Amino acid sequence: MARLPPLAALFFLCLLCACHAAGPSGNPSAVLLPVGKDDATQQYVTGFRQRTPLVPVKAVLNLAGATLWVDCEAGYVSSTYRRVPCDSKPCRLARSAACATSCSGAPSPSCLNDTCGGFPENTVTQVSTGGNIITDVLALPTTFRPAPGPLATAPAFLFTCGTTFLTQGLAAGATGMASLSRARFALPTQLAATFRFSRKFALCLPPGGAAGVVIFGDAPYVFQPGVDLSNSLIYTPLLVNPVSTAGVSTKGDKSDEYFIGVTGIKVNGRAVPLNATLLAIDKKGVGGTKLSTVAPYTVLESSIHRAVTDAFAAETAMIPRAPPVAPFKLCYDGSKVGGTRVGPAVPTIELVLQSEAASWVVFGANSMVATKGGALCLGVVDGGEAPRTSVVIGGHMMEDNLLEFDLEASRLGFSSSLLFRQTTCSNFRLG
Repeated sequence: MARLPPLAALFFLCLLCACHAAGPSGNPSAVLLPVGKDDATQQYVTGFRQRTPLVPVKAVLNLAGATLWVDCEAGYVSSTYRRVPCDSKPCRLARSAACATSCSGAPSPSCLNDTCGGFPENTVTQVSTGGNIITDVLALPTTFRPAPGPLATAPAFLFTCGTTFLTQGLAAGATGMASLSRARFALPTQLAATFRFSRKFALCLPPGGAAGVVIFGDAPYVFQPGVDLSNSLIYTPLLVNPVSTAGVSTKGDKSDEYFIGVTGIKVNGRAVPLNATLLAIDKKGVGGTKLSTVAPYTVLESSIHRAVTDAFAAETAMIPRAPPVAPFKLCYDGSKVGGTRVGPAVPTIELVLQSEAASWVVFGANSMVATKGGALCLGVVDGGEAPRTSVVIGGHMMEDNLLEFDLEASRLGFSSSLLFRQTTCSNFRLG
């Protein structure tokens, strides 16, 4: 029998083992989602259990989106799903402008009368559609040592029904997207209300072939071998874009995505000359810096991209270059680049925040991308001359970094590279 790779084994244990619900002592202090990286799409995927009886569901992690959405067309069977009525408080809180008034087919999650409507969006393909908003059982693990353990159950978790065509472009086997946004019915806020813990979550994205985790609620950030990051994160405010960045929205809606105040960029400690106005969010919601788990690599507005790549090239003039490998513009002969504990031996990139002390320092493991041809490329992509957002921090730059999204205090905590502490996201332990 073939041996399961670490990621496959993790999902197998999470989704298929006979786990039990949280005990009678009360609500859990934290619940978890295992995270893996799909090599074919570079998307970050997770697994949980849903419905009655519980079945495993695979979804793509998303720092945007109004709710969790899953495909309700392809064999959604459950005895516990319930519609969210059009005139109900949850429907009003979901800011829904749609209502399913009549459906001629047999009753199903996708065919219900007087049901609140939502607009699930595939943020990979940027396609949206309409779908019913319903509730059903959702179960998440409460331990991680290293396999997820007992499940905590949310008996009436609100989500939106997607369609099978909406899953096109997602990682193989994924039937939806798990929203980690600041929206009222995204996972962080809804889980906090259900289990009565703090409205915050920590994200630890893994590189390919490794395991990561999302931690909701109040849990120590402990990694083997004995690394506790609970009180050592650096914090910066989370900003609110005044204009929605969703595919479907109404006038006056604010963005549910996560923006931070990057005020400058340094390469090897030297400030990169930039048009600073691009780093601010204007009244139309254009500009600024956001974090995205859907963008595999960091995307920079064209003038910022040129300035950063030129500065990086100047600092690495002694390293032999290699031909560009799409989508990257600046590549090197990987055999000529040395190695360090924190990845390839290249200059650091700093995202300067409110002050020098709050800079997010990016090392080689998160700035460089190894290609199949042996080239090592600077992992930033040209986003064009007029993108909606000037800087999009993509997944690769966040890997093996612990990021805490504290929605109560509206701040982002970050650890910088865990490799510095001789640990990784795979080494997180709870329970």
